[in-house]
Amino acid sequence: MSLQIYNTMTRMKEQFVSLTPGEVKMYVCGPTVYDYIHIGNARPMIFFDVVRSYLENQQYKVDYVVNFTDVDDKLIRKAEELDTTVIEVAERFIAAYFEDLEGLGIRRATIHPRVTENMDIIVQFIDKLVELGYAYPKEGDVYFRTRKFASYGKLSHQKLDELQFGIRIEVDKRKENPEDFVLWKAAKPGEIFWESPWGQGRPGWHIECSAMARHYLGDTLDIHGGGQDLQFPHHECECAQSESVTGKPLSNYWMHNGFIRIDDEKMSKSLGNGILVKDLRKNHKPAAIRYLMLSTHYRNPLNYTDDTMTQAENSIERIANAVSNVKHRLSASDTSSPADTELVGRIEAIRSLFHEKMQDDFNTPDAITAVFEWVNEANLLLQREVVQQASLQALLQVFDEMNEVLRLYWEEEQLLDEEVEQLIAERIEARSSKNWARADEIRDLLSAQGIMLEDTPQGMRWRRK
Repeated sequence: MSLQIYNTMTRMKEQFVSLTPGEVKMYVCGPTVYDYIHIGNARPMIFFDVVRSYLENQQYKVDYVVNFTDVDDKLIRKAEELDTTVIEVAERFIAAYFEDLEGLGIRRATIHPRVTENMDIIVQFIDKLVELGYAYPKEGDVYFRTRKFASYGKLSHQKLDELQFGIRIEVDKRKENPEDFVLWKAAKPGEIFWESPWGQGRPGWHIECSAMARHYLGDTLDIHGGGQDLQFPHHECECAQSESVTGKPLSNYWMHNGFIRIDDEKMSKSLGNGILVKDLRKNHKPAAIRYLMLSTHYRNPLNYTDDTMTQAENSIERIANAVSNVKHRLSASDTSSPADTELVGRIEAIRSLFHEKMQDDFNTPDAITAVFEWVNEANLLLQREVVQQASLQALLQVFDEMNEVLRLYWEEEQLLDEEVEQLIAERIEARSSKNWARADEIRDLLSAQGIMLEDTPQGMRWRRK
């Protein structure tokens, strides 16, 4: 097997070969931190976290960069709205971003560079574009000469003359051509600014990623990723800027995840149907949110509904129950016999299926199917009166390998307060004295508090709903 990645640039699957054997340089465009992140932001966060984890599973050392845009028009407006500074707005929502990140079981990137902390390298990058004739200053602003970069449009596979109609541009007679885009914006009175050879101002959006990707990862990346909405104009402009300076491809592989729809409608501010991750986390298990995001192939649109979220909750419950039951049975298993040879063969086939699907352009829906085949094997094994400990350990080893990539299950700290502990002890006593009515009453009472009790041949166990 070899890892195949669908490359947006070539519109085909290609065998993945890293620039440096055993190493991967990956850059994913991060959020503009003027508000809490929504589920549209969460999809690339979760998916590229899985990409990173799988590459590490394949023994790559991954340098993973996700940037923060911590100064732009939206932050300036938010600062005015909250009567605070742009820096304070950014700090507030970066902290909220990390809280959501950790709440969804996502590891932080190798580095999260901020625009405001990399202004020198951004200014230097723009200055180089001016020196090479790819950019020109005009009344304190600096623009990129789009037509000078002959292959502009190669990522979105459109001709420049056709792209003009899709570029959101303000009428500006200072531009040499309407499609030229801004690299540096002159500061308006009262706005936050930095010094530059062209006067006080701040960078345009596209130039930030070009400068930081090169600074932290080099001239050419292995993988550049982001949402489908970034393909044009953001990533197209990045290509033009970076390759004009270096003369090298900005990235060998381009990956873009599809949009999220809400109840079969486009998610948008105008429709007011956006869902914040912090709100979603209040009502749903983090693993279920991850499950939903990974249950559709990353390049396809994903439709969020209450029903699909409920289905995700139920699916996660099945997985968690199987894992918990296997772990619980370990303490009452046969330690004298080797693992069941036929079982080991079947779970190794499941492991192979998992990797086959992940190596096919990170096909997480089919990889999840392999996880459920594992659940079926676990449930069948647990029906046996005698189970070898080695068989259970072999099961868990394969599950851990798959889960380390997908992270659809993790144990949360389970704490019982004194009252609940007393109720459980009372129920055990009631069952011993055959007071079934009281035992059932306590079970129902605990269930109402989110505590589920299970009577197994190995004794009573509990879990949270």
